[in-house]
Amino acid sequence: MFDFFRDEKIAQKLAERIKRLSDGKHFKLMHVCGTHEQVIAQSGLRDLLPQNLEVISGPGCPVCCTPNSEIDLAIELALKGHLITTFGDMLRVPGSKSSLTKVRVLGGKVKVVYSIQDAIELSKEKKDLEIVHCAIGFETTAPSTAVVILNDAPSNFSIICSHRLIPPAMEALLISGECKIDGFIAPGHVSTIIGSEPYRKMAKEYNRPIVITGFEPIDILYGIFLLLKQIKEKRNNVEIEYTRAVKPEGNLMAIKKMEEVFEICDSNWRGLGNIPKSGLRLKKKFENHDAERKFNLRIEKSSDILPGCICDKILKGLNYPPDCPSFGTRCTPEDPLGACMVSSEGTCSTYFKYADEKK
Repeated sequence: MFDFFRDEKIAQKLAERIKRLSDGKHFKLMHVCGTHEQVIAQSGLRDLLPQNLEVISGPGCPVCCTPNSEIDLAIELALKGHLITTFGDMLRVPGSKSSLTKVRVLGGKVKVVYSIQDAIELSKEKKDLEIVHCAIGFETTAPSTAVVILNDAPSNFSIICSHRLIPPAMEALLISGECKIDGFIAPGHVSTIIGSEPYRKMAKEYNRPIVITGFEPIDILYGIFLLLKQIKEKRNNVEIEYTRAVKPEGNLMAIKKMEEVFEICDSNWRGLGNIPKSGLRLKKKFENHDAERKFNLRIEKSSDILPGCICDKILKGLNYPPDCPSFGTRCTPEDPLGACMVSSEGTCSTYFKYADEKK
């Protein structure tokens, strides 16, 4: 089946239909998913698209969007002797003064895990140690955190809650008006959880078509085709291209678990600032598992973007990574200056790997 989704002849035919639909007019479509950017770059899809059609990357990498304040909180707790568990991508994300990698070199307790369940197992083994897990991710990973909290997480286990919601970030970009966005390629993974309904209000209020798209080259090309077709027909609907995985109602069980454990709150995003109702925090009855409240720590906010870095503009879709003066020189995957170069889902990291992909 997946041969179809990677068929070069089908891709060429779709590209021709996209070119005819675009009719020489300039369009800018934004995706908000690191995996979409990887597929676009690796498959050379931009080479198939007409020059007047831009497909830009938005805030689709949860690691990239995590602000300094949450990194600083993890660093502070590690230096106080608590064991921080995190995914590998988070180790080198810069905080205001340091990173978890540097803290680990200095003797701070930091351990890479592959899932939140690994952190739970550690907390059961090391009952005399406080385990603090960096719970990061969009709606895709939040249900896993919710299940762990509901399943009687040990008393020595807590989280730094870095879960964020994609639709409010998309809306914030439209409200700001900084970047002209003609339509959104919505993320397939997130949408398997939330379905299509959370996007509908935004599509109607801001007159922008949205297509929930899968992760194969043909998925993405067909998603682009559907967006241009809507634009030409002056429609602003939410369509599901990724029908083999996404239902309009989403995953009702996962949504229920999230609603049991979390409440929606305003959230600070690296490069985008504070976005209303874009984050999740543990409800009061679970506050003994909320590291910030449990240890009564407040970390002062600081600038999330270092001099010489344009991660904020990358996350807003205003620039391409090679526009940054530090790209590939001061900032590389081995020695990243900005968060977008750290994660494998980061736009700068993807562009570095596929350096010829900028149009």
